[in-house]
Amino acid sequence: MDLKFTDTAKATDEERDAVDALLGAPGTGWEGGTGRSSDELRWARGGAAARERRDLLLPTLHAVNDRVGWLSEGALDYICRRLTVPPAEAYGVATFYSMFSVRPRPAKVLHVCTDLACAARGGSLSAADAVGPDVSVQPSPCLGLCERAPAALLIRAGAPSPQPGQAPGPESPLRAGTPGSARAPGTALRAVASDAGRADVAQRDPAPPATAAPGSGQSPEQAASSAPPAFETRGSGRSPDQAANPAPPTLETHSSGRSPDQAANPAPPAFEALGSGGGAPGVGDGAEPRDGKGRGGEGPAYATAVVAPATPTALAAATADPERAPAEPSAGAAVPQAGDPALTLLARVGVVDPASLDDYRAHGGYAALRRAFALGPAGVIREVTDAGLLGRGGAAFPTGRKWQATASQADHPHYLVCNADESEPGTFKDRVLMEGDPFALIEAMTIAGYAIGAHQGFLYLRGEYPRALGLLENAIASARARGLLGEDVLGQGYAFDIEIRRGAGAYICGEETAIFNSIEGCRGEPRTKPPFPVEKGLFGKPTAVNNVETLVNVLPILNGRTEETKLFCLSGNVARPGIYELPFGVTLRELIELAGPPDRMRAVLLGGAAGSFVRPDELDIPLTFEGTRAAGTTLGSGVVLVLDDTVELPRVLLRIAEFFRDESCGQCVPCRVGTVRQEEALHRIKDRTGADAAGDIALLREVGAAMRDASICGLGQTAWNAVESAIDRLGAYE
Repeated sequence: MDLKFTDTAKATDEERDAVDALLGAPGTGWEGGTGRSSDELRWARGGAAARERRDLLLPTLHAVNDRVGWLSEGALDYICRRLTVPPAEAYGVATFYSMFSVRPRPAKVLHVCTDLACAARGGSLSAADAVGPDVSVQPSPCLGLCERAPAALLIRAGAPSPQPGQAPGPESPLRAGTPGSARAPGTALRAVASDAGRADVAQRDPAPPATAAPGSGQSPEQAASSAPPAFETRGSGRSPDQAANPAPPTLETHSSGRSPDQAANPAPPAFEALGSGGGAPGVGDGAEPRDGKGRGGEGPAYATAVVAPATPTALAAATADPERAPAEPSAGAAVPQAGDPALTLLARVGVVDPASLDDYRAHGGYAALRRAFALGPAGVIREVTDAGLLGRGGAAFPTGRKWQATASQADHPHYLVCNADESEPGTFKDRVLMEGDPFALIEAMTIAGYAIGAHQGFLYLRGEYPRALGLLENAIASARARGLLGEDVLGQGYAFDIEIRRGAGAYICGEETAIFNSIEGCRGEPRTKPPFPVEKGLFGKPTAVNNVETLVNVLPILNGRTEETKLFCLSGNVARPGIYELPFGVTLRELIELAGPPDRMRAVLLGGAAGSFVRPDELDIPLTFEGTRAAGTTLGSGVVLVLDDTVELPRVLLRIAEFFRDESCGQCVPCRVGTVRQEEALHRIKDRTGADAAGDIALLREVGAAMRDASICGLGQTAWNAVESAIDRLGAYE
């Protein structure tokens, strides 16, 4: 089949290096190598095998975008040859995500949040007027930094910054295994450190790979001679010979490129360097000068800088020198209740060192996993079901039922997907959990995988969370080194590993089936249901999808928690914005009182852009799924955006409409057309009231009903909610 490769543009050496650093050098001329031998001209090899690596398309696009700053026609053509993907499909994927560009742009891109929480705190694109001409300024939907609004994220493309003595290896971890297969520990994805071409985070607590798993009762000699089950044999699709001779699971040599001697004596990482000002994870940790140079000093290194609050002065300084941007405050700064002994999910945030596995275990970490192994998979599911745990992403589906349905499927392998792509405007609870207590998420994913019979987990992380990325990479690597991930978790004969897949700016990928398409290398469009994910999910196999807060709730359940709590994201016009953890059933008034309400409150938006407004006289709503539903609103993901009377409500509604128009994937007509018509009508009436607005309000009701009834997924079905509630409850446009 002619895939319509083009010869009109060629990839540059830098673009080819970025791809080859991820996928390894091309094996034949058919895969993008220089020229074809006489044998290769007689037959083509590797096409089917390359097509099976289609799931590496998104990481490869990230690799080039992070190195060069945009995706040229030549780079896309080379990627397509390497993965045997039709160029038209790769172009469709590349243009689907807002963080990619197929047009030339500067290496520095500044994403300035213009969404609800930042707008309520005075944020706007005008704050970036003072940045230099070498910076591309782009408006951005919510960056998940609402407690520090207004916010911006700077990304500077450039070469990776390796550790001293680290050279790019000829073998890439991505070359092992088949798509969807359980890759061997040590050959698993280096999360986004690989697909961004960045160095792994240095480990504080590495352990030699031959040590016994904690609690296994083995001596080092027994651990070295024992033969744990081969990880590849568990649904990986590898041959028996390959499974019998896996790549050695030495963490450091595969994940960081360091020698065993270097791995045994790593420099302790500076926590502030993890994704805040100061470049990629690992940069600025004392391992190398922060000179902004990449491999060999040939140019600027890849770097990110979070700027919040995003004042004109702070933006100008960060864009001039990202490495020297001020470090982000610790995750505990986002938790006004930090240190309160009544906290459960947030108990360790701001208390433990998020980069230290030892500190996590000293504060009760991995006790829940040990109990899970004592209970067995069915026992874990029974505990979660009896606890009544509901999904925290907004749908509130019973977690135990989902796990049981997945575990009972005869088709194998099973997969676990953690939805860490929180993009609902006003939501930042998952970011705080991942930045403040990353090992808790890794432990919870391991328990969930064990319960549903999965041996591979995928953590789909929002692309705008650089610090969370660095900390999660560190947590996964540390867990592998200590036998808490890999071929034989805790010496129990259970194999489980986790790969991080990095999103690229698409709200719709928070939908559970859109995540599957994104991971598989397709456009992140929702799938029609049935079949449901528990039947046919990722790679067509049974899959359980849970968000970060849902998974972290499993730990206190197994540790004997008696009271169920919920995380709420307070932002907007309040004195103490941040994440609050309270028992279900407290009232909205009690929650806002904790955060310091404004003197003249105009409205409260519950559930984010997909939620509903409530009036100041409705604050006695009990914050439970049932209580908010009875009040005609929704708890959603826990967003509580407080607006005072200085906020222009028609502008807020228009921003919500713009958000849904921008984020619609365009797959179904009701959403694709309806979100545009909704925005157009709101533009027409933004300065009108009464009879002048009546006609367009009637049109809005018709369009809203069509989207709610006929859209394929929750985006279109909820796009009208906030506007409808503002008209009916707040009297907007009267």
